[in-house]
Amino acid sequence: MQRYILYIIIVQLLLFSTSCKDDPKITEDFSTESVISTFYFIRHAEKDRSNPEDIDPELDQKGLGRAMHWAEILGDVAIHAVYTTDFERTAMTAAPTSVKNDITLQYYDPETINLEQFKADNLGKNVLVVGHSNTTANLVNKIVGKDAYTAMDDSDNGSLFIVQMVNEHVTSQRLHFDCNCPKER
Repeated sequence: MQRYILYIIIVQLLLFSTSCKDDPKITEDFSTESVISTFYFIRHAEKDRSNPEDIDPELDQKGLGRAMHWAEILGDVAIHAVYTTDFERTAMTAAPTSVKNDITLQYYDPETINLEQFKADNLGKNVLVVGHSNTTANLVNKIVGKDAYTAMDDSDNGSLFIVQMVNEHVTSQRLHFDCNCPKER
């Protein structure tokens, strides 16, 4: 009987001592000192297509509504920086979120952006990036380091790509939001 009690005590001590140890992988990868950067990538909202020769159109009524909708969707996120290409439609899409967070728009060129510098400049921040159907998914793929997403359809104004970097670990997802925006007239 004493041998049985001694055995139970030893097992309990072993269980207690091993259960209290930190898993080195967890503490190494996700310690309290982890730096989390979150990037929200969207395409500009619906643009005015009334003049096919206008290479820099503004948003139409539905697009203005969607731009406001994006600001509402991201309303609970403390956005620290807003990047947009140098086009009216992207700046107008970013404006409500920028104003809501009292942030000045920063311009980027998707063809020449230095991704390592971009990530370093935004370490530990929540960042909105507004681009185009032919640049947004490609930029997301470059950030995540793999071809995870195909190019966006020209009619896709509702995709939201969320890329989160925790130290060296990168995750991403693509969500789609329909909009209760005013219909085009």
